Amino acid sequence: MRVLVTGGAGYIGSHTCAVLLNAGHEVVIVDNLSRGHKRAVDILAARAPGRVRLVQANLSDADAVRSAFEPGVDAVMHFAAFANVGEGSADPNLYYRNNVAAIMPLLDAIRAFRVPRVIYSSSCSVYGQPAENMIPVPETAPLGPISSYGRTKLIGEQMLGDLGAAMNAAGQPIALSFLRYFNVAGCEVPDAKAAAHGHLGEDHDPELHLIPLVLRVALGRAKSIKVFGTDYPTSDGTCIRDYIHVSDIGAAHLAALERTKPGETLACNLGIGKGASVKEIISAAERVTGTKIAIELAPRRVGDPARLFAKPELAFSRLGWTPHFTEIEKIIESAYRWFRDHPNGMRS
Repeated sequence: MRVLVTGGAGYIGSHTCAVLLNAGHEVVIVDNLSRGHKRAVDILAARAPGRVRLVQANLSDADAVRSAFEPGVDAVMHFAAFANVGEGSADPNLYYRNNVAAIMPLLDAIRAFRVPRVIYSSSCSVYGQPAENMIPVPETAPLGPISSYGRTKLIGEQMLGDLGAAMNAAGQPIALSFLRYFNVAGCEVPDAKAAAHGHLGEDHDPELHLIPLVLRVALGRAKSIKVFGTDYPTSDGTCIRDYIHVSDIGAAHLAALERTKPGETLACNLGIGKGASVKEIISAAERVTGTKIAIELAPRRVGDPARLFAKPELAFSRLGWTPHFTEIEKIIESAYRWFRDHPNGMRS
């Protein structure tokens, strides 16, 4: 299939493109490279000559988006979005402009080209703070995002849902998959062929994710890691989250591409179904790296629930997908190797 991937130069998008290419598909990447990396596209293109095309453009550029669809695509995977909760709270207009308003040309092209499959990169943030009796979080949990970012992801689901209903009613059936993932972590573990052309990894500016920040300390690139709150009602007093490897996210998108049929709408959670606390992440990183990691205690952050992890059985049953990485040490190990070997990130 020819799959159009928005945000395909970013962290999750590029890893998913690698999974698609390994499965024999062709990718058309639409990315303005404002937060993605041209180096990631170059790595993918070197691995699969003739099966990677980059359209460097904003999604708000209707002409560029339409050109990316020509002569036609078999599916769309939409990753392109700003995803910093703090940034979205400080500048909600930026998030509504980029994550909501800017995707209208994409939706227009999906309908004009009668695309039969769309997989939308959603987020567990659409649930907000689930009640304790809703943890692990099922897809039936009430949708109540508490951040601008979470609201933009939910609005995106609703926009696509309305488009899908209109296309189905008009005799243009479309399969819609909303994949709501939890904490994505880890880096590519390449095979020998992929290694010859470079490795994909995680490179954000600023970096706000726990595992990369912990590994910066282990690698001597930061003095300590802040632990926000040690008085939560958990076994060690720190927050518990569900961490899923980025390549497993890519595999779930491939499964949605291959297993859903036009006319269906599916929303499912992606996680491993169990959580690790902040202190457990730090301890696991110490075991993986053989380095003591200094911590700095800090007050709780507003809006951080004590526990948040997925109930992923629907993805297991409907997509035939199960995560390959189920142990936090293996996820951290994959990230550690990449950060160790790429001190300048994707510029290394």
